[in-house]
Amino acid sequence: MMEFLYFPEDKTEYIPAVIMLLVFMIGAAVAMYFIRRISKKEEKEWKQRYKDLQ
Repeated sequence: MMEFLYFPEDKTEYIPAVIMLLVFMIGAAVAMYFIRRISKKEEKEWKQRYKDLQ
């Protein structure tokens, strides 16, 4: 029966996994940056538009 967890003897097999992890983490950080930037812009527009109703 095959083991559930596989830990390779050759540690160089971890390099592609680490590279992919870094790529996805950088991608998530960039996405969060743009989401926050757009959110701040929309909040500013919303406050400006509905300022007169207060």
